[in-house]
Amino acid sequence: MSEAFDNLKDLIIHLRSPEGCPWDREQTLRSIEPHILEEAHEISEAIRSGDKDRLCEELGDLIFLLMFTARIAEEEGLFDIEEVLNNSLAKMKRRHPHVFGDSKAKEAEEVLNEWEKNKQRELSAKGKSVMSGIPKSLPSLIKAQRIQQRAASLGFDWEKTEDVFAKLKEEIGEFEEAWKEERLDRVEDELGDILFALVNLARFLGIRAEDALQRTIEKFLDRFARVEAEIVKRGKMTLEEMDSIWEQSKKKE
Repeated sequence: MSEAFDNLKDLIIHLRSPEGCPWDREQTLRSIEPHILEEAHEISEAIRSGDKDRLCEELGDLIFLLMFTARIAEEEGLFDIEEVLNNSLAKMKRRHPHVFGDSKAKEAEEVLNEWEKNKQRELSAKGKSVMSGIPKSLPSLIKAQRIQQRAASLGFDWEKTEDVFAKLKEEIGEFEEAWKEERLDRVEDELGDILFALVNLARFLGIRAEDALQRTIEKFLDRFARVEAEIVKRGKMTLEEMDSIWEQSKKKE
């Protein structure tokens, strides 16, 4: 493992050298950012697909980019890969007092609660908000759920699931009212409130909203592919005919 790490590190140094690759030499912290995001999404897709070979390859691509980014930072005099690793080691030990300290959390939920409390203490010690560190570029559903989790860690939360359902119904009512009054400025705001309330409900039910929506999108694409295939085969079709094929697709699942 150490040899593979050192070999990859040496490869990256060579790629960034005058004898290396012109494209690699031109990269900066800013220019490499979208590539890191893209690789992270490709890992997500590989996990969902269950393709272990693809997952292994995509993980390698991300590790390369992370070490590549650390090398750029080192060249700029910011830090090196060893500092990155040492910081991570220290943080993970602090965040796992039930493993490396005196805390005795036994269940996964207890561990998560302790993790959030430790993170909260670290942020407070630095004079930062509990919301610090949530990337602005996160997909909105994931970001909403993380914000709600952080707020809940301070006790700002509903007491029971029924309360969240009631809030969702309230937001839907306000959305419908804004729509009937043709107040387009409010319609968008109220729709956002509905989505936020739905994410909150998902959190209460132990569901990841992003995963739920992704599954629905995949189901839609699969069903629509069958509808589209029939349109290509038959030509123009009525909405009723397309609905019939849609329902047949649902039954086959």
